[in-house]
Amino acid sequence: MRAGPYFYAWCDEAARVDALGAALSALVDEPPHTVGVRLYPGPETHEAPVDEAVAAIRARFRRADAEVVLHSISSSGQFVRCNLRCFTDRSERSTSWGPLHLHPENLQEFAPKYMILDLGSGSSSVGAEAVLAWHKVVTDTEDFLLRLCAPDASRRVSTGGCTTAWTWLAPVSMCATYHANAHDIARDLALSWVSLHENESVSRIARLSIEALRARVEAAPAGARVVPTDKSGRSIPLSRETVIKALALPASALIEALVAAADVPDEAWRAAEPRAEEIHNLTVQAKARGEQLPASLKGPPLWYVEMTGEHVYFLADHAPFTIRRLPSGGMMMATHFYRTLWPLWVDALSALGMMP
Repeated sequence: MRAGPYFYAWCDEAARVDALGAALSALVDEPPHTVGVRLYPGPETHEAPVDEAVAAIRARFRRADAEVVLHSISSSGQFVRCNLRCFTDRSERSTSWGPLHLHPENLQEFAPKYMILDLGSGSSSVGAEAVLAWHKVVTDTEDFLLRLCAPDASRRVSTGGCTTAWTWLAPVSMCATYHANAHDIARDLALSWVSLHENESVSRIARLSIEALRARVEAAPAGARVVPTDKSGRSIPLSRETVIKALALPASALIEALVAAADVPDEAWRAAEPRAEEIHNLTVQAKARGEQLPASLKGPPLWYVEMTGEHVYFLADHAPFTIRRLPSGGMMMATHFYRTLWPLWVDALSALGMMP
């Protein structure tokens, strides 16, 4: 059983326990909100209501890290068992997980290896099935990232992200990022550059101001480049000069370019969407009638559809991006975790004339 995806969040140590408590209240499935809590160093895991767990963590937080085991319900209705960790500054500097670190214990609860679908009279379609998988994964990813980073209006968490990697990657190499202030979006480029160029963990530099990040980028040799992860197999470099130009842009111009890039239709994806909608509607109707998957796993009406390498490649090459401007003034970008945000950044920066 593989864990994941992994969600990361950064906030000041003084606000960390409050951020943990707010995230727990947003994540735990239903009253009485009982969770398993463990302090390191400390006694064995014990069960407690959320309020008691947070109080116990607060009493010892500066001397101990905390781990909470909880049960949640995703926005798609999936039961999800998760671990939520909260680290002190001292411990966080020795890890690459960030101050707050959340992960489901089973990746398949976010991205099942199969789907039960009514294919109707049509044939199986890799593209259509990938579209359906994308909707579930991105909806749940956005939901959990917001519950961790923005469970209330406090804006304690300034930035966060999601990936299937066990470490906090360069933001442009993740599948989702969050900013409490949308105008900080250029930090994703600066953090990515510094992390990749200096081989520095994002969790250790996420606290830096935009001015400090700019200074570290400018200190690099002229013409220096890094290559963010692009799961489609391409190697598109990010230059020092591109980052400096992007940091000099008004945030509104950068956001507009990202939104415009996300809105450009992918022809293969668009071609698959009508069949995906047909399969979705047929599946909803079949399940409403009480139809069951036959023992043979082959319909009609319901079929067992296994996710294959073809689905993964289709998602890595064609999965769209979502950009959400939040009522709090924040911003979140996401795609399927078989892809990264780097292609979106490449298209936006190219439209602005900043890519060589």
